[in-house]
Amino acid sequence: MAQTKKKIVFSGMRPTGALHLGNYVGALRNWVKLQETHHCFFGIVPWHALSSEYLNPKVIKDFTFEVALDWLAAGLDPQKAVLLIQSEVKEHAELHLLLSMITPLPWLERVPTFKEQQQEIQDKDLNTYGFLGYPMLQTADIILYKAEVVPVGEDQAFHIELAREVARRFNRFYGEVFPEPQILLTEVPKLAGTDGRKMSKSYGNAIYLKDSPEAIRKKISPMVTDTRRKRRTDPGEPDDCPVFTLHKAFVPEAKRQELAAGCRTASIGCLECKKVVIEALITEFETFRQKRTYYEQHPDEVWTIFNEGSARAREVARKTMEEVRQVLGLDFPTGRR
Repeated sequence: MAQTKKKIVFSGMRPTGALHLGNYVGALRNWVKLQETHHCFFGIVPWHALSSEYLNPKVIKDFTFEVALDWLAAGLDPQKAVLLIQSEVKEHAELHLLLSMITPLPWLERVPTFKEQQQEIQDKDLNTYGFLGYPMLQTADIILYKAEVVPVGEDQAFHIELAREVARRFNRFYGEVFPEPQILLTEVPKLAGTDGRKMSKSYGNAIYLKDSPEAIRKKISPMVTDTRRKRRTDPGEPDDCPVFTLHKAFVPEAKRQELAAGCRTASIGCLECKKVVIEALITEFETFRQKRTYYEQHPDEVWTIFNEGSARAREVARKTMEEVRQVLGLDFPTGRR
């Protein structure tokens, strides 16, 4: 029986510093599973970070290294997936430019995150061409490797639909070059940060994958729970408790049900409940912390992994762009390649 061809996956992360639990449950944990069943390209995408960090670009290299450490420590394997740095594969920029020539401006202006982020990020001027074109660069990232599947949460589904529209338009104009990437919707648990709001670096409320056991205890122990539990004897509702969002992501279901019942009947206290998720997190990330420490002490090994991954990505990207130039009539016989 012929072996089924693995589908191609692309996904990326902006380098904005070390990753937190929300990044892990929203993407990274799923990527580790996908590398076993798909042909995966995972990219750290510095050019996307530059769209908001253009006044402070020198931080991006250090942030890229932090993300690389977290990826390797979490279990992404360069033998199972192509791990690349987007800006080291210049074909991303070339394809972005070419796609921008055929993409109607209203398609970008209607992307929900464009206005949302402008409103949320008040301390930076995001009224730039690069920020408006962010989804177009994202499209280039995806279809450059002819990705068939893109794992995203619902909040990113619009971006993938745009990539499908652009690929469809290119194919209609010039011939079938790009598959239309399919959305692989992944359940993204909404994790509360230490202040009860959505976990985010910008809010300063994140629990990081690299946090020590002591840091995890210090951050979670004082977190606000269901406000109805003013006293130990007051019953609560776990679904209204910010801390319980962490339980849903990291505590086995049977134990969660036991804790939920104890909360609703006031047979357990909030501190007792918190201790369960604290210990679960400490245990889950014990190996992670050990691996991260190793890679921190061997930075050359980390950069070598990503340099080799970027070289592998360039080979694929180069073939795609040769095909793109050919169908556009831009394959001039200059001998430049």
